[in-house]
Amino acid sequence: ARDYISIAGSSTVLPFATIIAEELGNNPMYKTPVVESGGSSVGKKGVCQGTGTEFIDIGNASSRMKPKELEFCNSNNVEVTEIKVGYDGIVVANSKKGQLLNISKSDLGKALTAQIALEDGTWIDNPYDKWSDVNPALPDIKIRVYGPPTTSGTRASYVEMVNQKGYCAKDKEAKAASVARGDKKGKKCRAMRTDGVFIEAGEQDNLIVQKLNEDTSAYGIFGFSYLDQNSDTLQGAVISKTAPTFENIAGNNYSVSRALYYYVKHQHIGVVPGMKEYMAEWTKHWGDEGALSDAGMIPMPKSERAKYKAAMTNLPVLTAADLKK
Repeated sequence: ARDYISIAGSSTVLPFATIIAEELGNNPMYKTPVVESGGSSVGKKGVCQGTGTEFIDIGNASSRMKPKELEFCNSNNVEVTEIKVGYDGIVVANSKKGQLLNISKSDLGKALTAQIALEDGTWIDNPYDKWSDVNPALPDIKIRVYGPPTTSGTRASYVEMVNQKGYCAKDKEAKAASVARGDKKGKKCRAMRTDGVFIEAGEQDNLIVQKLNEDTSAYGIFGFSYLDQNSDTLQGAVISKTAPTFENIAGNNYSVSRALYYYVKHQHIGVVPGMKEYMAEWTKHWGDEGALSDAGMIPMPKSERAKYKAAMTNLPVLTAADLKK
């Protein structure tokens, strides 16, 4: 039997889960949980994969579990409880030595989506080479953006909020062309460019930070906490007239933000030591003045904190009906 908690998933949740793991490890009764990255899809799939200590106990995610992912849980007779822990903004950052990007969400989606719509309703592969090709007011430099792979919750949230809802739901031509091809909600716009303009940089956001410090003309997509921790060298793009600050994200004024979760496996509670204590440890640090806030996580309102603190005790089983709420 394994005598420590095994956790994997979102690179955005990783630094926060690591803080909690280290806090629990300060208690001599429990070993420090092992927290690994891999992406939100790895966390959600991993926790649902099966019962037994060869499988992880908790899956971290920066995008909510989808019905198909829950079906995988059910097919393996795994029951999970969903715990929301806070909020995070997705930033487009670059070196302070480079040009600050001040861009609308629609133009940002237009720059990186795989195809753009023309006035006649047809779609073409994205032709834009420079930011100024998208909008003359933008920097006259080549578009080069490092970002997360398809396994990432940050990627899933970004393409939905920016490409789909920013560009295809707001741009007149793209909206009409989406309807014309039977894609009323614009989901096909979520595809990112594969022509070298958008560069998948893996699940380690610290590597993107490193790339931006080396290449001052490039931009990177990652969670706010990584910008917050590297604010001495990096700056965040102003998106739709709002800067990515702690106050703006907490006040729901920044349009590219999402919730952070972890999914805990019922069958391992009481078998792997410390799981209830690990959950309880979150509640000690997720307040406005807590260690998680200091690390860049945006706290939930008190009412939500009370709801999910209760869920840690009551352990409601996540159902398909819950995901529709």
